[in-house]
Amino acid sequence: MRDKISACLTVGNEESNIRRCLESLKWVDEIVVVDSFSKDRTVDICKEYTDRVYQHEWRGYVGQKELIKKMARHPWILFIDADEEMSPQLRDEILEEFESECNRQYVGYEFPRKVFFLGRWITHGEWWPDIKMRLYRKAKGICTGREPHDHVVVDGPIKRLKGCLHHYTYDDISDQILTMNRFSTIASAGLYEERRKFSGADLLFRPAFRFFKGYFLKRGFMDGYSGFIIAMLNATGVFFKYTKLWERIHVVPPSPAAANSSCEGKTPPAAPANNG
Repeated sequence: MRDKISACLTVGNEESNIRRCLESLKWVDEIVVVDSFSKDRTVDICKEYTDRVYQHEWRGYVGQKELIKKMARHPWILFIDADEEMSPQLRDEILEEFESECNRQYVGYEFPRKVFFLGRWITHGEWWPDIKMRLYRKAKGICTGREPHDHVVVDGPIKRLKGCLHHYTYDDISDQILTMNRFSTIASAGLYEERRKFSGADLLFRPAFRFFKGYFLKRGFMDGYSGFIIAMLNATGVFFKYTKLWERIHVVPPSPAAANSSCEGKTPPAAPANNG
């Protein structure tokens, strides 16, 4: 009998995405959802697929995942976001691993995440292959990272699968800009709390290198105008982060209420790549 898998979703105001995600998870042994008090139909839709739907105040990307991990009943955890979808190829690959007991020698699995944006699948640049560790033995891994970017760290051997996790990351360019604004606020707050010093070189060179890396080194130009737009916006996100750090240090640090307001509303999707 194969080891059982708990799919864990932390969500907030995701009624436009959540059904697609849940449909792709019908094969798992358990679906657990922690909702951060959505104001739309997210909870109602989730209850069509599982009776294990809970609500809890937002603890941040890392904190929320560590919370839901404790609620899972099975030995394997599968983290997936509401704007993601398990591809049939990845599903079949995971089931083959578990049913053949090949997974006995591993404590985690990582796999590529493919982004659908601007009407096409992105297959170059920083967003591909966006390798993610999302399936792991509950007793052998933890969720860590710097907000707003979480990742799983495991103690033991891992295996990389070929199937893709599909990521419908942003609705359009406007949605990406709004998300960048939220993420850069959170990221700059983290740097400020760590007493990170501001440097003009960060503001000048980090965005430029981010564009150069995504567009040239990782061949984002192969995705045409979409690749150029993505590379430019990713660089702009880095610029936002360090300008907000400068503002916090040299102008007026925001009040706790203002910082918290940046995290309200729709729970932003996990960024495809770190912001520099």
